[in-house]
Amino acid sequence: MRRTQAGIATALTSLLFAVPAYSDDPLRLAVDVPFEPFEYRLPDGTLTGFEVELGEEVCRRIERECEWVEQGWDGIIPGLLARKYDAIMSSMAITDARREQVLFSEPYYSNPSVWVTQEGNEVDIEDHDALESLSVGVQRGTIRDEYITDTYGDLVDVRRYATGEDLAVDIRTGRLDAAFMYYPLALSSLEVNAEGSGIVTSSPLIREPKHYFGHGVAAAFHPRNEALAEQFNEALREIKQDGTYDELMNKYVDYDIKI
Repeated sequence: MRRTQAGIATALTSLLFAVPAYSDDPLRLAVDVPFEPFEYRLPDGTLTGFEVELGEEVCRRIERECEWVEQGWDGIIPGLLARKYDAIMSSMAITDARREQVLFSEPYYSNPSVWVTQEGNEVDIEDHDALESLSVGVQRGTIRDEYITDTYGDLVDVRRYATGEDLAVDIRTGRLDAAFMYYPLALSSLEVNAEGSGIVTSSPLIREPKHYFGHGVAAAFHPRNEALAEQFNEALREIKQDGTYDELMNKYVDYDIKI
């Protein structure tokens, strides 16, 4: 039987309101741990960090409980698309390639990268002859992996690591000539440039080109979850406007990450 226009309109209205803007269910947020100071565990096992506290504040303001789901980086977008969780909140940079897969929130911090080496073995990244055949470590599947592969892949021996911690171990022990890392991770895991650490930066902080390094870090949602993304954005705007964002930033980092 052919439906009437009124019947179709009623059905569409029912569908629109079938998924409420607010839910009693926990908000499941995927996170790749550890990535200090943004997401990591304290000695007692408590999950904390800038993004974790920011996510908890968002949940409080939209009146939902946060449920943190640990997920390895390689599978974090596939897990979102398979609806294993509601959003990714794990230092994910907005890039054009990722925009084709997920829906991003407004950005909430910037994410510089940097070259690091052992002290005394600094490299000139502008000198391609000096770079030739050096072993350079990156975390697999990250924007740094893509950048190094495309830009220096024909010069250096690119070595990929599942975690930033494994990468840090190999640069610290000299199994790599250099590493291209997320700057906050270099600070937390290597104490880069600190007296006695033995690890130094070999480049300025790198945020360009945008094609690789994106337009800031944001939460990622399933492309069909526009209502949730807008709730998140509204809460985020409030957090920035009332000073809560600055309090959290100053608690976890000693440099400006605002965007």
